[in-house]
Amino acid sequence: MAPSQNSAFSRSGSGTASRGRIQNSDIQVQYRTLSIHAETLQKEKGDPKKAANAADPASAIRQIDVHRLTIDEVFTRFSTSPTVGLEDSAVQRRSKDGKNVISKPPTQYWKKALNYIFGGFNFLMWIAFIVTVLSYEPLGEPDPAVFNLGVAVLLLLVIIVSATFYAFVDWHASRIMNSIKNLVAEDASVIRDGKHQTVRARDLVVGDVVTLSMGDRVPADLRLVTVSSDVRFDRSLLTGESDMVPGTLDLTSDNALETRNLALSSTFVVQGSCTGVVFAIGDKSVIGRIVAMSGKAKFKLTTVQREVWFFTKIISTLALGLFALSLIVWAAWLRRSFPGFETASEAIVNSIGCLTAFVPQGLPVCVALSLTIVAKRMAKRNVLVKNLATIETLGCMSVLCSDKTGTLTVGKMSVQNVAFIDSEFQVDEIKERFSATEICNAPLALRALHMVSRLCNGAKFDSATVQLPLDERQIKGDATDSAILRFSEGLSVPSIGISTPSLLGAYEKTFEIPFNSRNKWMLTLVQRSAEPKAQADTEADKWMLVKGGPDVLFPKCSSVMKADGSVIPLDSSRRTHLQLLQERWSSEGQRVLALCRRPLEGVAMDMAISPNDMEQLMYRNLANLTLVGLVGIRDPPRWDVADAIKIIRRAGVRVFMVTGDFKLTALAVARQVGIVTQEKVDDLKAMRASPLARRYAGVDPPAIKPAENDGDHALVLTGDDVESLEPADWDMIVGGYTEIVFARTTPEQKLRIVEQTKARGDNTVAVTGDGVNDAPALKASDIGVAMGAGSDVAKEAAAMILLNNDLTSIVVAIEMGRLVFDNLKKVILYLMPAGTYTEFLAVFCNVFLGMQLALSSYLQVCFSITNDVVMSISLMFEKPESADLMLRKPRNARTDRLTDWRFFFQIYLFIGLIMWPCAMSMWFFWMSKQGLGFYDVILVFNKWTDGFKGYSIDQLREFVSVGQCIYYITMVFMQYGGLLAVRNRRVSILQSNPLWGPRRNLAVPLGMIATMLIGVVNLYGPGLQRVFGTTPIPGMFWGIPFAFATGILMMDEIRKLIARSYPNSIVAKMAW
Repeated sequence: MAPSQNSAFSRSGSGTASRGRIQNSDIQVQYRTLSIHAETLQKEKGDPKKAANAADPASAIRQIDVHRLTIDEVFTRFSTSPTVGLEDSAVQRRSKDGKNVISKPPTQYWKKALNYIFGGFNFLMWIAFIVTVLSYEPLGEPDPAVFNLGVAVLLLLVIIVSATFYAFVDWHASRIMNSIKNLVAEDASVIRDGKHQTVRARDLVVGDVVTLSMGDRVPADLRLVTVSSDVRFDRSLLTGESDMVPGTLDLTSDNALETRNLALSSTFVVQGSCTGVVFAIGDKSVIGRIVAMSGKAKFKLTTVQREVWFFTKIISTLALGLFALSLIVWAAWLRRSFPGFETASEAIVNSIGCLTAFVPQGLPVCVALSLTIVAKRMAKRNVLVKNLATIETLGCMSVLCSDKTGTLTVGKMSVQNVAFIDSEFQVDEIKERFSATEICNAPLALRALHMVSRLCNGAKFDSATVQLPLDERQIKGDATDSAILRFSEGLSVPSIGISTPSLLGAYEKTFEIPFNSRNKWMLTLVQRSAEPKAQADTEADKWMLVKGGPDVLFPKCSSVMKADGSVIPLDSSRRTHLQLLQERWSSEGQRVLALCRRPLEGVAMDMAISPNDMEQLMYRNLANLTLVGLVGIRDPPRWDVADAIKIIRRAGVRVFMVTGDFKLTALAVARQVGIVTQEKVDDLKAMRASPLARRYAGVDPPAIKPAENDGDHALVLTGDDVESLEPADWDMIVGGYTEIVFARTTPEQKLRIVEQTKARGDNTVAVTGDGVNDAPALKASDIGVAMGAGSDVAKEAAAMILLNNDLTSIVVAIEMGRLVFDNLKKVILYLMPAGTYTEFLAVFCNVFLGMQLALSSYLQVCFSITNDVVMSISLMFEKPESADLMLRKPRNARTDRLTDWRFFFQIYLFIGLIMWPCAMSMWFFWMSKQGLGFYDVILVFNKWTDGFKGYSIDQLREFVSVGQCIYYITMVFMQYGGLLAVRNRRVSILQSNPLWGPRRNLAVPLGMIATMLIGVVNLYGPGLQRVFGTTPIPGMFWGIPFAFATGILMMDEIRKLIARSYPNSIVAKMAW
């Protein structure tokens, strides 16, 4: 293929993979399909007809040939340079071809519209609408009732309003989520005009030279031109396979999707570093084509929505069953036994009450509203929640596994101390004592220390800030390397020739093995440049420089450097001295690193060998090192972490620290932030000997959790300990300890810790982290929480991102997760007693007991979709009930459901059992005032005709109309008491009234006013009176329901008082 064609292919389009919100499984299927098609098309290259008939994305991928080019040909094709990159004029010219942004998949609005119109309980409303229209015509012939048509119009209005609300909530939630996503910076490190720059990933152009290091997301499709020997990519987003894929410079497959010398957009660098030239951006990248093929995102129910949908299915099935039963009873019995009692049209309209009575129409509205409220609150706290179900899941969290660096600590490390075998210095002391030119007693070993710390370093300064003062420069790299880079850059001791510019000019890097969590060290091979020697005392031209954990590097050292620069053997006494120094610094919360070096003059090396062979050579020669010195790095805890940990633990959540740091450093920080509070801390040997821990060995997994009366017990384990653990040990760890520190762990061990904790005690496990090594654990946890300043890999794996790195946001999320669940329970408790139970009893008495309908179909529908919804919405704004919410145990997601027997007891045998007799008594009381006794109203069936008890049919109809309105108004005002009763599970209304104080919720009185106004409009609206037969009612019937409401509230207050005073009583055990 011609170069111009490839460039045109590469430069067009727009997008980054994170913009395409599609299911990973879809991406993986499409990726594999494209790969197979590309392989097929390779074989069919010679057949133009077959190639033309192939799928377009596969054809385009077949045309990619950049992986077949040599590195020099790559730079020639894209008119770029490995050292200069693109010039600014070229960037400006190529940027006109489009942004590196993937176009969003086309939205299938018709499917969304159908979901809005028929979703939730709307499909029941459609059934009611259709049968009501049929009852008007043709079943209402020859004199169709206007009432039936009015009910049909009302039902249609309900559907329209509900669908509009669902659409608005969906749009509003999407807008909030998009605004939060925009807060996540997506940057790329590029070489332009000969300088390393950080630019927005969306501004990349074809031909840009991009540098990548561990933890970076690949921002566009790249042809690799330099790679470290250990560079590895995570392609699981595309392939679904978790194995790391090595990067190479050479072609490994003719298939562009399978070769390893390409880095594809939206994959991750999980190890090592590399440089690549952009050859495709946006929609023309591989991921862009897959997104276009996939076409749409799949809808997935959240956990809360699943619970509500399950509840909805039960209620809907029951409602349809009762509706059908009422029609069957009319057709099989009432129509024959009591002719004239109801016409077909009347039977259908009256039976609609079975649909409207059992449908808590406000429930889907409140669920949608609650998620919107949560999204807004989380947005204000700069928290990105990829799935709103995460919030509710956080309410179930029982274990929080937290990383240390960047999560519990500020992540801004600084070198505090430097030590040689015979002396220690504070960094400030070095700068004060030895920075002057005339000082002559500076320790010569500082020169070697400066060499290792500056040249063996994976961090680098951002070229855009290099002219700023040292403390203000931006650094790209992990926190540890950044601290050492800043220290070494600022180290200047003129008297012994320490100068960073001179050092950088004197040596050049020829090979590097970056730090990784397995080795726990970094190695750099440097060679003296051809320039004049800047440091004449150094005889060797080639050096192996190594920096890493002391416990890992001490065994590889055979000598140690004194402060005066002389080298002496590293014997056992000196090793002990250095280990004691490491332990002392670590116990103060410092991270300790060893800096070592070795001359390579006597090592036979061929610099032309492959990177993998060079790496093996370095491993073989990683011995006989000279320990130059130790550096102590301090990363102070975040100021708010200790308080957050205290609140989280008080909420019944155990906090485990899982870190790669040294044991004593981790334990010191754990004490500072409150993860460990006990003086006695067990190790593996003490745990296995502990009678308390041993009693959990072999216990049934759900029962493995600390007992309430066991108290707190602390444990510290290392990665080596984790490797040796048996299932019985894990039982003891998870069941016997509340304070645990896992130190010196690898990513695989972190993953194992999460999995073993999840497998016991019905634990819901959250994991916080910010590094590449945290990603497997983040993905495996129930809730992965990444820090905003963390790596792209961690953010991709997490379910929630704390953009401001504020751990207190987890406290808020736990509280909100519990609050959402509690408020949904309150909504159902509020809706069911009146909205289903009391309404249905009116329909039941009509169908089965021959009584006139005590609540018209219109008033049933109106109450369910206006009065109930208006009032129930106020419950979604409820604040936590005193401190109870964050003091109770976490909810067990497996056993604690949205509804249980206590819940239904409260609905049907307590509140509901008060409400329906009160409403029905008002109906009978009104009839008694008209001279109609109990048996003159019930079991009358078709006797209710002209002349019954001396009344004309018009008078009887008037009695029924007024009675229906009395029943309706009684329900409206009784719900005042119902609402105030369900606001609190335990606390009295006296301590939590809605008008003032900490539980103030002005939505409650506003809802009460709104529902009263709806009642007034229904009874006094002239149009409603004419169409639906509503009518004013006597004044006394406006007042009596307030007494009922007060009675309901008082009865529930008594129940709460008993539950609080006698927590072991039967009343307390039955309390919801």
